[in-house]
Amino acid sequence: MILVRNLRLLPGEDRALLLRRAAKRLGVKESEITGSRLVRRSLDARKKDDIHYVCSLAVALRSGEDKVLARCAEAAVYEEKEYPIPHVEAPLTRPVVVGFGPAGMFAALLLAYAGARPIVLERGADADTRAEAVARFRAGGELDEDCNVQFGEGGAGTFSDGKLNTGTHDGRIGWVLRQFYEHGAPESVLCDAKPHIGTDVLIGVVKAIRRDVLAHGGEIRFRHRLVGLESADGALHALRVASPEGDYTLPCERMILAIGHSARDSFAMLLDSGVAMVQKPFSMGVRIEQRQREIDLAQYGRERGELPAADYALNVRLPDGGSAYTFCMCPGGEVIAAASEKGGVVTNGMSGSRRDGKNANAALLVTLHTEDFPSADVLAGCEWQRQIERAAYAYGGGNYLAPAQRVGDFLAHRRSEGPGAVEPSYRPGVVWGDLREVLPERLCAVIEQALPLMGRKLRGFDAPDAVLTAPETRSSSPVRILRGEDFSSPLRGLYPCGEGAGYAGGITSAAVDGLRCAEAVLRAMNP
Repeated sequence: MILVRNLRLLPGEDRALLLRRAAKRLGVKESEITGSRLVRRSLDARKKDDIHYVCSLAVALRSGEDKVLARCAEAAVYEEKEYPIPHVEAPLTRPVVVGFGPAGMFAALLLAYAGARPIVLERGADADTRAEAVARFRAGGELDEDCNVQFGEGGAGTFSDGKLNTGTHDGRIGWVLRQFYEHGAPESVLCDAKPHIGTDVLIGVVKAIRRDVLAHGGEIRFRHRLVGLESADGALHALRVASPEGDYTLPCERMILAIGHSARDSFAMLLDSGVAMVQKPFSMGVRIEQRQREIDLAQYGRERGELPAADYALNVRLPDGGSAYTFCMCPGGEVIAAASEKGGVVTNGMSGSRRDGKNANAALLVTLHTEDFPSADVLAGCEWQRQIERAAYAYGGGNYLAPAQRVGDFLAHRRSEGPGAVEPSYRPGVVWGDLREVLPERLCAVIEQALPLMGRKLRGFDAPDAVLTAPETRSSSPVRILRGEDFSSPLRGLYPCGEGAGYAGGITSAAVDGLRCAEAVLRAMNP
């Protein structure tokens, strides 16, 4: 096939026009093209009077591709990259994957495809049961500490915007996106520069991946939580597991540990078991919420119309060396209750596939280095998160109400008494006040400096009626579980993986890390 780059397509134009433009660029008749695939599509909104998509199209010609490539400097050979899946004989002691978020899902999928018959332990419930538990909690019901926005089938990414773009460059990314598509995501995830799925669609996708793992010999045990390790001579040989039917010991020689960034009890258990881990820099802050219409106007210079809901990504470095940035921006989304421990308030962001909500929101985060941590204890970052979450819970008077403040009031150092033009979307509800009574001084000082600087980069970002909802504490893991070049921990047979272990940040990078760890397990099984 031939790749034709830099094809223009206006918003609302028929995608079939790309074929005509590709034929013209190549100097062939459109009838000579026997097949095509949209490889890349990105929105160029740098000039408000010339907003358009920039596309790359791969086409197959009936004949003469070599001649076309020779005479057309703008064309290149296009080849689909294959991801080779090895095959192993099913071992007597089956590999175990702990956690069924993106890292665990893709590790389990590859192991299953390879014939290794993995066992998955997931402390939370299946996606449907989990969605019901999350809905009850957001409506004011009780928090299930093992089944919530953080824990359960699909991991924390299931209740998010479902972003699949990543800053990493790995040959496995194409296969990851293909699997999302083949398990129910829209075709756009294969070509969009900023692909996303949306929570409403993502729930169905993770269920389809689960069914595929089962169909290829895997086993998934929901509500089964890892509570201990057994080892001998520096090697793993069994796991202790808590389940609804009672505790049991599971023989295990190879375990992929994909527990996510919020499994604090698991971090403590692993540390007590002698698993090597260290403090890791991470970020905390707030959720900032604006009206989506204002973000559209700022980014496009006009009403959105046929354009997608506008997003943003901002960062600033301050004179004193501090820094802040936006993360996990959710166009047309909502701020959600994301606690996983009773007595603590946590916020996150979520969007549906249509991104058609009235508000935009994003994490506004402060970069924290290990020297900022309150102590040298390995789990000091976890404890710092917990203290802030509990302070927010107490400030709200219980019932998981989140502290909130308008940006104008925050910058003026005065309490907020209620909303302005932006109605907060967080449920079960917010308590208006002063975030300085909840958040550490360092976070507030950096956010106060960052807001107007970011407002200069994006008009309306720091609008006086924009809402800050606190706290956003779970952007990433505050620990790193050490592993070597073979992806194994110093405890042989334990493979730390994904966001929780400190090796990924986002759905796609976590999925890729799951594949890398699964490949390492397969190599160890079939040297």
